[in-house]
Amino acid sequence: MFNEEMYLKNKDKFQDMCKKVKEDPLLQSFHIYPQAGWLNDPNGLCYFNGKYHIYFQYSPLDEKKSDVLWGHVSSPDFINYKREDPFIFPDTRLDYDGAYSGSAFVKDNKINFFYTGNVKHKGDFDYIRQGREHNTIKIISDGYNFDEKKLILSNDDYPSDMTKHVRDPKIYQKDGTYYMFLGARSVEDKGLVLVFKSTDLENFTYHMRIESQSKFGYMWECPDFFSIDDRDFLILCPQGLESEEYKYQNIYQAGYFTIKIDLLSKKYELANFEELDYGFDFYAPQSFEDSKGRRILIGWMGMPDANYTNPSVAYKWQHCLTIPRQLTVIDGKIYQNPIKELEKLRKEKLQILPTNHYDELVFEAIAEDISEDFSIHLRKDVSLKYEKGILELAMGKSSAGRTRRKVKVEKINSLRIYSDRSSIEIFINKGEYVLSTRVYSQEADFYSENLEFSLYRLNSFSFIE
Repeated sequence: MFNEEMYLKNKDKFQDMCKKVKEDPLLQSFHIYPQAGWLNDPNGLCYFNGKYHIYFQYSPLDEKKSDVLWGHVSSPDFINYKREDPFIFPDTRLDYDGAYSGSAFVKDNKINFFYTGNVKHKGDFDYIRQGREHNTIKIISDGYNFDEKKLILSNDDYPSDMTKHVRDPKIYQKDGTYYMFLGARSVEDKGLVLVFKSTDLENFTYHMRIESQSKFGYMWECPDFFSIDDRDFLILCPQGLESEEYKYQNIYQAGYFTIKIDLLSKKYELANFEELDYGFDFYAPQSFEDSKGRRILIGWMGMPDANYTNPSVAYKWQHCLTIPRQLTVIDGKIYQNPIKELEKLRKEKLQILPTNHYDELVFEAIAEDISEDFSIHLRKDVSLKYEKGILELAMGKSSAGRTRRKVKVEKINSLRIYSDRSSIEIFINKGEYVLSTRVYSQEADFYSENLEFSLYRLNSFSFIE
């Protein structure tokens, strides 16, 4: 239980934490980070009444996570942001131990939010098969305020072969029917997605399940179903996959299935699972369609239960969100590219010739018409190398336990690198592959032995706090 009154009583502590955050020399310049405390999954992404609303899992008084509520920032343009008051507190019997992840659906000039209320009963429980409630809760809001939390689904409404882990609702509308996609873990420890349906966004009944033919992890988190160019896609985060040399290298994954599905007949066919990001820090992505018809995705630039750390905890904050990415489809595959608005951050343009060094941390760098193997230094002890069809990101001691990530890429013809003070996002072949990672070296040293880059110095996001 953590309510608004408890938050306000600790405002002095929060302000002290905020001051400490500002002292961090590696505080992000053009990413959304917590004003203080802990941030994880993006939630409730939507465009409403002229503003983009970005909510997220948030622990404002604890940089190592506790008392999970929903934080909130808004922006008219993805450049200028306002830090809004915390949005959903875990302050009822339905969400006593955390206002967990969820999504937004705009209808009749209101935002319908659906999220998971976490409740853990006291006692000797494993909290997987017993002792936990995952309640699906709805609120109706203008983006800032709401009156009532309404219980939509409880564990009793989920199929009997489910564990207590059913969470992260996402809504999709088709032909007058609203479908709710929920991530789930069965009693046989098989990950899957449950689908419920409704005609009024209030009363949902069980409809079907989506699962792979053979077991593909023990839990599927954060489902997101959408269509691009008449193709359907199911994004999710499977847990429990066995790591391989060139894929599934993180403890948990984030990716998608192309899916052929008839929601009426409940028939579907899943293609192969494709990872969205091959870096160390990418999880729980969520997408939405904006007023321009773009499918925009934002992820958490972090990883739960990882064996690497974030030195920012010394400055009372931890984690950030990725830059927003527009999703497109080429030859049936999802491509991710930084949204156009980020080009407004550009200042002067420099040409970085091979072996020339650039000694600042914050920049955007573009290399095109690549036709050979290459080696790039991203920081003093961080490098990116492409050789014989293998792209390898190698991290040094400054990266707090992050080591190496490898990707098989048949041919690389372009790179676009967004470097912030403590993160790097690398877009390969105009978004065909992406690697995102946190990095904590203060020693800037960007250069390549054999590639020429167009490099832009970048302005920062502005935040009204």
